Amino acid sequence: MALYDIVIKGGTVIDGLRTPRYRADVAIKDGRIAQIGLVSASDGAEVVDASGKIVAPGVVDIHTHYDSQLFWDPWCTMSSWHGVTTVLIGNCGFGFAPCRPEDQDRTMLSLSRNEAVPVKTMRAGMPWDWVTYPEFLDSVERTPKGVNVMSLVPLAPLYTYVVGIEKAKAHRASDDELDQMCQLLLEGMEAGGCGWSSQIAGDLFNVQLDYDGSPMVTDMMTEREVTAFSRALRRIGRGTTQITGQLETAALIARESGRPIIWNALAPTGSVNQHGESQFPHLATIRRLDELNEQEGLRVFASAQIVRFQSEIVLENYNLMDIFPAWKDAGLGTLEEKIAKFADPERRPALRAAVDELGGGFGAAGYPLAEITVNWITSDARDALALKERYEGFTIGEIATREDKHLVDAMLDIAVAGDLNVGFGTTMIDMDPKAVREVASCAVALPGISDGGAHTKFVTTGRFATELLAHWVREHEIMSLEEAHWRLSAYPAMAVGLRDRGSIAEGRPADVIVYDPNTVDALPQERLFDYPAGEWRLVQKAVGYDRVIVNGKTTFVHGVCTAETPGKLLRHGTA
Repeated sequence: MALYDIVIKGGTVIDGLRTPRYRADVAIKDGRIAQIGLVSASDGAEVVDASGKIVAPGVVDIHTHYDSQLFWDPWCTMSSWHGVTTVLIGNCGFGFAPCRPEDQDRTMLSLSRNEAVPVKTMRAGMPWDWVTYPEFLDSVERTPKGVNVMSLVPLAPLYTYVVGIEKAKAHRASDDELDQMCQLLLEGMEAGGCGWSSQIAGDLFNVQLDYDGSPMVTDMMTEREVTAFSRALRRIGRGTTQITGQLETAALIARESGRPIIWNALAPTGSVNQHGESQFPHLATIRRLDELNEQEGLRVFASAQIVRFQSEIVLENYNLMDIFPAWKDAGLGTLEEKIAKFADPERRPALRAAVDELGGGFGAAGYPLAEITVNWITSDARDALALKERYEGFTIGEIATREDKHLVDAMLDIAVAGDLNVGFGTTMIDMDPKAVREVASCAVALPGISDGGAHTKFVTTGRFATELLAHWVREHEIMSLEEAHWRLSAYPAMAVGLRDRGSIAEGRPADVIVYDPNTVDALPQERLFDYPAGEWRLVQKAVGYDRVIVNGKTTFVHGVCTAETPGKLLRHGTA
C-alpha cells in the first residue's frame, strides 16, 4: 500500500510566501501536504513528474460571482482552468440570501443585468432550497464542489428581505430596519460568512444597474447606513469588507469597523498628454492608499486590474454602455422592445452622439468601434445565410465605409437584422507595462477582479492568474514569480481571512498547481453552449497547467477535468 496519495517529483517549489524557489518533491496524503523534500516515487499511489515545472499554491480568486454558477458547475470554470483552487463569492453586495420565495425572481432579474448572468439559466440551474443566509451556506456545503468556496454576506439581499427594494430606494431604511439588517449580518457571520460586501456607486461611473435601469439598492447607501454595518463588524471583531465605490468610502468603513477592507479597483490608467509625455493618474491613488495604510493605520487593500480587455458584444443583453442614457434606455425591456428601440431612427442621433463623445469608442473599455469585427450572426435570423456572407469577418469600419453609414448605424443595422443575437468581437486593449508594474507592485495590490461567473457573454477576465504569469511576468518581467505567487495566493488569502490556504507547507491543505512556466498561457476566446436552459458563454481555457489539485485530489490533468469534487465550504476561513 502506497505511503502517500500523490507524490510530485522533481519540481521547482514556489511556496507563495516570497521565499526563494527551490527543488523538492512534494508528498500529499489525506488532503494535506505530508512531506516536502526527497520522496521516493514508489511511495506515491499517483506520481506527477514535475521536472522543469513550477509547483505552486493554488490561486485564491477573491472577486467572483459564482453564487449561482457553482450549483451547476462544481469547478467554477473559468477560474479552475487557470489554476484557481479557492473562490470568494458574495462580492459587490450582490447575492441570493436571505431571500423569500416570492422575491427569488426579482433577485435573479437584478443579477441578470448588473452582473449579466442569464436569467433563464439561473431559473433552471439554482435549487433555491434556502431562505436565510445560514441556509444558503448549508446548500453550498452540500453541493458538490471542485473548488473551495468562501462567502461574504452581500448587503443587497438584506435590504430586499427587511425593507423591500423599492421602499429602500425611495426612503432608505429606518433605524429599526437598519438594526434588523445588522442583526442578519451578524447571523450570517456567525454561520460562517467572512465579512460583508457592497456596491456603493454614488456619483461614480456605473454600468452595474438594476434590471429596470435604476441604481442598485446599495448604490445610494448613506453614511448612516455604512457606519452601522461597519460598527456591526467591529462588534463581532473579525471579518473583511469588500466594496466597489469611492476610495474614501472604503477608508470610512475601515475606520468605523477596525477591520480590513478590499477596495475595487486600482487600475493602470496611463495616458499621454499633448506633449507626448506619459502621465499615470493611478500613482495618485497609490499615494493615497499608502497614506491610509502607513499614516492612518488602516488596512485598505486594493483589487488591481491587470487583465487586458477583449470582449464580445451581444446587444441582446449588453449593459456596458449604460453610462449613456440613450444606450441604457435602448437596452432595457423585452427582446422585442430592445429590437424596436435599436431600430428606431429617432433614437439613432443620441446613440451616435454617445459613441462620438467617446471618440469612436464603445463600451466601458472604450474599444475602437471601427475595429470591432462581426464574429458571428445567429443562424435563427431571417436571411441568416445572406447576412453571414455579407458581414461575418468584416470590421464595423469596413462595413460603414462600404455602405456609407455612421459606425453606429452600421453596427445597429446588423444587430437588428440578427435580432440582436450577433457577436461583435473587439480588439485587445493593451496596457503600458510600466503602469501595470506600478499597479501590480503597489504595497496593498491584490491582482485579480476575475468577475468569474459574471458578464459571461462579454469578457473573460477569469484568466487573470494566467495573464499575470504568462504575459506580465514571463514576457514583460514586471515582477518575479515568487512575488506573483504571493500576490495570487498567500496575500489575498490573508486579506480575506483564509487561515490555512495560499501557501505550500507541511501540514497545510494540499491546494497545489503544477505548470510549465514556458508554455502556460490562455487560449483564444470561444463560445461554449454548456449553461442550463441552452445558454452559451464566452470563455478562455488555458494550456501549460499539468495538474490542479484541491484538498489532495486531482481535479484537472492538462486541462481535462477528472470529475473529482473535493472542494469545501470554508466557514470562518477554514475547513
